[in-house]
Amino acid sequence: MIPEVLDLQKQVTEIVFGHSIRLAHALTLDACVKSFTVEDLFSPDYLEKVLLSGVAQSTQGPSAAVAAVVRNGQLGTEILFIERSTKEGDPWSGQMAFPGGRASDEDENSLATAIRETMEEVAVDLTGSRLVGRLSDLEGGPRGTRQRLTVTPYVFWISGPRPKVHLNHEVAEVVWVPISDLVESSRYIEYPYPPLGRDSWPGITVEGERVIWGLTLRMLVDLFRRVGQPLTIRS
Repeated sequence: MIPEVLDLQKQVTEIVFGHSIRLAHALTLDACVKSFTVEDLFSPDYLEKVLLSGVAQSTQGPSAAVAAVVRNGQLGTEILFIERSTKEGDPWSGQMAFPGGRASDEDENSLATAIRETMEEVAVDLTGSRLVGRLSDLEGGPRGTRQRLTVTPYVFWISGPRPKVHLNHEVAEVVWVPISDLVESSRYIEYPYPPLGRDSWPGITVEGERVIWGLTLRMLVDLFRRVGQPLTIRS
């Protein structure tokens, strides 16, 4: 074979072989990133590292607390949400939320509020579960009103099977939502809310026509930002 052809073969071999190594390396890194996203970002150990720790400081004025309950499910990590009962005059009627509610005089702090309200609403006892942290306090209240209160979200990790639930009159249903659904951009919508006029708000569709939006969505945005995988949704 003439030298020019041999040299060309050598160059082609080097290019193809080098590309194969780079491609294999890229695929390996991509697999690692995906594995890290699923297995590590929502592990209890990692959540404890990136979330706020301890009990939130007391605030002036009305306050409330909620519990984001996280566990490993059949479809990966999942979070417990409630669908509130439909009730005339209730500003949160029928909406998706985390279990929780207003503080009472008997509550030692906001953590106690989150635990008590979760027990009252869905009969899930969080006293023996793992508190992995909390999110930033948010100012909330019924949209379209001047009522405002400080809401503290706590994040709990529970092991084992899904806990049995018993719903009180405030809750219509419990919905466990996989993390994979919350990061799926095809579920992101502009959610119209007629009581507030013609405007619409960002939302995530889950379990059919249910929509997570408003204050609960803001909590999710904070959670995913802290674990290093921001949601690609307008907030």
